[in-house]
This record gives sequence, structure tokens and C-alpha cells, in this order.
Amino acid sequence: MAEPPVIIWQQEVENVLRYRDLVPRLEDALGKFSRRDSAEVVQPVRTAVPLQKHSGFMGLMPTYMENDGVLSTKFVCFYKREKGSTLPAVQATVVLLDPERGNIKAVMDGEVITARRTAAISAISAKLLMASGAEVLAILGTGTQALSHYTVFTEMFSFKEVRVWSRTKENMERFVRSVGGGVKGCGSAEEAVRGADVIVTVTGSTEPVLHGQWVKAGAHVAAVGACRPDWRELDDVLMKSAVVYADSREGALSESGDVILSGAQVFAELGDVINGTKPAEREKTTVFKSLGMGVEDAVSAQLVFDQWTAKETKP
Repeated sequence: MAEPPVIIWQQEVENVLRYRDLVPRLEDALGKFSRRDSAEVVQPVRTAVPLQKHSGFMGLMPTYMENDGVLSTKFVCFYKREKGSTLPAVQATVVLLDPERGNIKAVMDGEVITARRTAAISAISAKLLMASGAEVLAILGTGTQALSHYTVFTEMFSFKEVRVWSRTKENMERFVRSVGGGVKGCGSAEEAVRGADVIVTVTGSTEPVLHGQWVKAGAHVAAVGACRPDWRELDDVLMKSAVVYADSREGALSESGDVILSGAQVFAELGDVINGTKPAEREKTTVFKSLGMGVEDAVSAQLVFDQWTAKETKP
């Protein structure tokens, strides 16, 4: 008889999921995904169930990694919230299963996993694609993803200046306080991104907030929001002038309004760059369109489970 599943709560996930452990595992997972070997990764495009009454969706993100013995799925609900809403924009749970028996091994909070693996993937995109000597980081948005991106980007890279912008001054000021200062709050998105070497968009916007005419040549953009076919964060000028990368080509072509509505071509996946099958166009303006993938949740959840198990069995 199978053991009952363990439940790993949010605080415990926060304690064991560290970027220094997570980033190399995610780089390996991106490479495996882009090889399209079914023994490495089996992952369908996310299924989205509309929650029309609540202006949201429930996404299902299953993944099987046969060679690694990892089977998981994430349930994630995401919403288009009205300004001033106190309800969460994203809620997630990750389930880890035994691939041989089919029983649930662990149920864990998915919010920390989602925030940290998403930020880590964006940081990997910057590691691969940003110009050498990058000095200025701009973050559009001040929510959970903005904080996780700030944390990993300042941990992995040495920026001389970090700027942030939010639609609401109160949120921007709260974000600056939460990171202990050292961040410049900007009065407009344009002010934040003008001259920036790396730009991260982590907003809930459904219309473009970043315009190509503001972005300096050779900048790298990690576009994280707008995960529906009719939602946008970036305008056509930027999408059509940049070299576009994605985590999943299929995901970008079916889920990304920035890609679909602009008609931009996806040049490569990050995994292609990691595998050496496509170049990193560092000298050009680049956009990484992040949609999030089940394999990212799978390796993150396995890391949490391994670290939690080691901690619990330590004498």
C-alpha cells in the first residue's frame, strides 16, 4: 500500500527552494525540452478552463520526465483583477506523483514555485541574451513576480541601477520599501525603460505597456505577463524589431497575444540556445516571451521534495 502523500506548505517551500539550486536544474530542463525526446520530457501545451464568472482561468500543466522518474501537474488559477482588488491574481498547487504506481507523493504550495521558477527562467534568458556590461535593470510591475525577479536578478547580476514602475504610486512606494531601498521609482513606464539594458515586464495588463520606440537598441526584454492569446504587454514595433525567443514555441504560438497579434516570428527557444542549435543574438534587441511550462514546475517540485525529504530525515 502506498504511503500517504506529504503536504508541503508555503513557508516550507520558501525555506528549501533556493535560486542557486534551482537555476542549474531549470537550465538542464530547458535543454531537455527543446530536444523533443519523449524519454526526456512529455509535456502538452497548458489546458486553460475559463472561469467566466470570475474573469479568470484554471490552467492544468502536466509533465512526465521518464528518464528522471518525475511525474507532476500544476493547477493554477489566474485572474484579470479590477484595480484595487484585494483578491490574489494567481493561486497555484503542484502535485508530485509516483510514475509507476500512480499515487500522489506530495501536494505542495505552488505560488512560491511559480514565482521563483518564472523569475529564474527570466534570469536565464538574461544570462544567455543580454549584452555584456549591462548596467541598468527596469522592472514594470510591482507584484509577487516583480519581487521574485528583483531578487534573482540582483543575486545573479551586478546592475548599477534598478528602476521600477507601477500604475499606482502606492504600490511602487511599497515595493521600494520592501526591497530596502536602492531602487528608483519612476513616474512612467517610459521613464523607467529609457536607456535600460534589461527590461522585465511583470504586469497584469491586457494592452501594451512597453513601446518599442522607448527601448534602446541591443536591450533585452523578459516579457512575463500577458499569458492569453488576446492579452498584450509589448507593442508591435518592439515585437517586430526584436529577435524573439520563447520557452516553448508551441506555447507562444497558441497562448501569447504579444506573438500572435503582432505576427512576430519566434526565432528560437531558450533550450535551443542552451543546446547550441541556435545562436544568442546578444548584439541585437531581444525579447524573451515567457509563458511558463509544466517541466519547469516538475523539476522545481522535485527539488522541493528532495530538499524537504532530506531535511525531514536528517537525524
